[in-house]
Amino acid sequence: MSESPFRCEYDFKTLTVACEGAIGRLELARPEKLNPLSADALEEISLAARYFDEETKAKVVVVTGAGRAFSAGADLDSFSSQGDRSTREVAEIGRRMADSLESMRALTIARIQGWCVGGGLVLAAACDLRVASTKAQFSIPEVDLGIPLAWGGIPRMVREIGPALTKELVLTCRPFTAEEAKAVGFLNRVVAPEQLDAEVEELAESLSRKASHALFSTKAHVNAVTDQMLGTGRSWADADGLVTAFADPECGQARRDYLASRAKG
Repeated sequence: MSESPFRCEYDFKTLTVACEGAIGRLELARPEKLNPLSADALEEISLAARYFDEETKAKVVVVTGAGRAFSAGADLDSFSSQGDRSTREVAEIGRRMADSLESMRALTIARIQGWCVGGGLVLAAACDLRVASTKAQFSIPEVDLGIPLAWGGIPRMVREIGPALTKELVLTCRPFTAEEAKAVGFLNRVVAPEQLDAEVEELAESLSRKASHALFSTKAHVNAVTDQMLGTGRSWADADGLVTAFADPECGQARRDYLASRAKG
């Protein structure tokens, strides 16, 4: 990287966004909370995606989380205190985030360490390539919380790992390791924790040296093919599912029970 780092001029509150030559970086920046995805964070990721499209020469963007986790998933507290926005409007923010990231011109590489949970897994699934530490842990706890997996997560998981395994992982909410995620095709590479940064850097540098048109055309071509197979825009209206879940008494009790069990350790 020959050029000096250039930090995005937008005043992000939940992200660190920067670009150095042909390589950009989008980092979730609330490590003390394991990088939860609040409504504000989701909106800022969409804004960052537009920034990389419109104002940089980035060919590759590394998407990661600060600290010891990639992301602990949706920040349920932020969604329950939504201000003037309706529940459905808040639910749609996550879908727009994933769509914005997936449709970026630049290639995206998810760098995954520690926990990658629920909505954090949807964020990773919206990236083009995924590299994880052997200590990365994955889970999709939404059903235990009494809510469906939303934000276009179901069609993206079916696209990456198939319908049967998607049903198992989403319905059972069981954790799974980086090795299993690699074996089923969700991850491209798994490396030792001390090698993660070097592996991601080498991959990003390698891609950044290739011709832009060839990179972007290949990404667009693959996305067009997979959209014909299982387009996220044609999936069931998962925002409506979230609206119903937040209003349903049984779902509400499941959510309270789950959070109480986690609080007890």
